[in-house]
Amino acid sequence: MDAILNFIDKYLSGFTIPSLTIIDIVEMVIIAFAVYEIIIWVKSTRAWILVKGLFFLLVFSAIAVVLKMDVILWIFRNVISVGIIAIVIVFQPELRSALEQIGRRNVFANVFSTDDEKGDSLLSNAAINSIIKAVYEMGRNKTGALIVIENKETLADFERSGIMINGDITSQLLINIFEHNTPLHDGAVIVRDNKITAATCYLPLSDNMELSKELGTRHRAAIGVSEETDSYTIVVSEETGVVSLAVRGRLIRDINAEVLRQRLEHMSGINGNNKKHLFRSRKGRAKQDEKETDS
Repeated sequence: MDAILNFIDKYLSGFTIPSLTIIDIVEMVIIAFAVYEIIIWVKSTRAWILVKGLFFLLVFSAIAVVLKMDVILWIFRNVISVGIIAIVIVFQPELRSALEQIGRRNVFANVFSTDDEKGDSLLSNAAINSIIKAVYEMGRNKTGALIVIENKETLADFERSGIMINGDITSQLLINIFEHNTPLHDGAVIVRDNKITAATCYLPLSDNMELSKELGTRHRAAIGVSEETDSYTIVVSEETGVVSLAVRGRLIRDINAEVLRQRLEHMSGINGNNKKHLFRSRKGRAKQDEKETDS
């Protein structure tokens, strides 16, 4: 008993619980959120391999400290400064992507925005009907397609990589663009304000390491552009004819026409007042949400 009391008196007598203020709690929440977001981002990129390598080096350096391996510790101290610069250079694309994602999260605009500030619909009902008719017709014929619908963030950089069209959205035009052995079938179509603005556009491929190996280049391009912008990207698989939707880096595979219409209407700000339609689509929407996945 005396030994316990001596231990408490020696080591714990000066231990006090610091007083917490509201600012301290806010700081802890912000730090925890930031660490969580960094871990989630790192796990979905090539940087995860780097983190595992750094962890191994930290363990090895701890062993070197315990065993007093002075030469190895000297090498670590002199290499670490150069290593940090090398990491920034090697993982520059990932760091740039992370900063772009932070920049796209306009928190204050979302908080203080009103319905009047949303403006007109991005797509009309006629345009949505034409897109849905075209993609499921191409799905039945197993014609590969990639349609990127611009939301609030501009797709001008991707447009410049293709051929300008600036035509009205019709199902016939979309089907003709993606028809096999035609000059415009390769690449993506970009849609803005009820117009097909460009075709044969090049899109960035996603470098998400968790994506399914079954996904081809077309699906990876759809996810890639959805990671960099707030666009809605519709993909028609050339192998299976399955229609998928990529939004914010997530891919909804084998989406049905009813749920796709709801997603496009929601993006376009079209208010659905048809209660019967909404009730009828709840079951289909629930099934589609189960298919939503990162891969």
